[in-house]
Amino acid sequence: MTIVEVLKDYLGLGFTHVLPLGFDHMLFILTIFLLNTHLKSVVWQCTVFTIAHSLTLGLSSAGLIVPPFAWVEALIAFSIVVAAIENILHSELSRWRLVLIFVFGLIHGMGFATALSEIGLPNQHFFSALLAFNVGVELGQLAVVLIAWYGFAKWMCHKPWYSTRVVYPISALIACIALYWTIERLGLVG
Repeated sequence: MTIVEVLKDYLGLGFTHVLPLGFDHMLFILTIFLLNTHLKSVVWQCTVFTIAHSLTLGLSSAGLIVPPFAWVEALIAFSIVVAAIENILHSELSRWRLVLIFVFGLIHGMGFATALSEIGLPNQHFFSALLAFNVGVELGQLAVVLIAWYGFAKWMCHKPWYSTRVVYPISALIACIALYWTIERLGLVG
């Protein structure tokens, strides 16, 4: 494969890992977005998440850390539960939330690496493929944010009922789905 083919293929793989295939990752990004729709808040959270998941994606893909797949998948689901509950309890970005997002980003990066290991990385273009996959993931996350913004937030976020009728119910639904995934991924339900 040429470098251009590698970049194109892995960029696409990273994007599709989030949208449309990564329902758990879409829900996590949606919880980031729902805390409040101010662009500065969303950008800060996404930046912290990106830095963190890039670290563990790189370390895991290089074989420097080998996370236990089952635990990573359960922790990814649990991170969605916690972020969704945070949306119900708080309405503004805090330092605590950024620490949580960073820790959750580390966990999600190991999940991205697990998915990438199933696909494989070409030895000749390892770092280029890894970078392209990561950029694809970021573009997928950006697409989720833009869909949420133009799909409902732009039209409703300034309404006095936005939190009670949109943020709280959606966050509660996300928390319930992710709690079920957590239990399922721990093997506690069939």
